[in-house]
Amino acid sequence: MNKSGFITSKGDYRELIVFKKGECIYDLTYHFAHRFFNRSDRTIDQMIQAARSCKQNIIEGSAASKTSRETEIKLFNVAKASLDELLADYEDYIRVRDLALWPEQKQIKVREFCKNHNDSALYRKIAPSRNDETLANLAITMIHQEIYLLVRLIEKAKKDFLENGGIREEMSRARREYRNSTGNKGINGK
Repeated sequence: MNKSGFITSKGDYRELIVFKKGECIYDLTYHFAHRFFNRSDRTIDQMIQAARSCKQNIIEGSAASKTSRETEIKLFNVAKASLDELLADYEDYIRVRDLALWPEQKQIKVREFCKNHNDSALYRKIAPSRNDETLANLAITMIHQEIYLLVRLIEKAKKDFLENGGIREEMSRARREYRNSTGNKGINGK
C-alpha cells in the first residue's frame, strides 16, 4: 500500500518489456506490410492497426492502472486480442504462399535472440535485408513472446486487484489511515 496516498505511481510504460516488444512488433509489421503486400491490399492497414492497437492499449492500460484496475485489465486484454489477430494474419500469409513455418529448433534459437533484444531500432535495421518468410516467422516468434508477457501482466493486475482492491478501496483505506494518524480528527481538527 502506498502510504503517501491512494493513487499509486506505476512507473513509465516505456520501461516495460511488454511495451518495448510491442514496439518491435509494430515496427517489424509496418515494414513487412508495406514491403510484401500490394499497395491496394487492405491487409496492410489491418496488420498495422492490429500491431498499433497492441502497443497503444499497453500505453493506455498502464495509464489507467493508476485509477482503474478494471480498465487496466480490459485494455491489456484488448492488446492481447489485437496480437491474436495479427498472429493469424502472419500465419495466413505463410500458409497461402506455401512458405515454411520454422522448425522447433530454429524457433528456440530465435526466441532466445528476441528475448534478449527489445530495441525496435535493431528490427528496423535488419528487416530490409530479410525475405518475407524470415520476417513473418520472426514476427510470429515475437508475437508468441508478447502474448506470454501480456498474459503475465494481466494475471499480475488481477492479483493486485484481489490483494488491494480498486481505487474505491484504496481511497477508503487512505481515509481511515489519515483519520487514525490525526487521532480521529477530521480535516478541520474537530
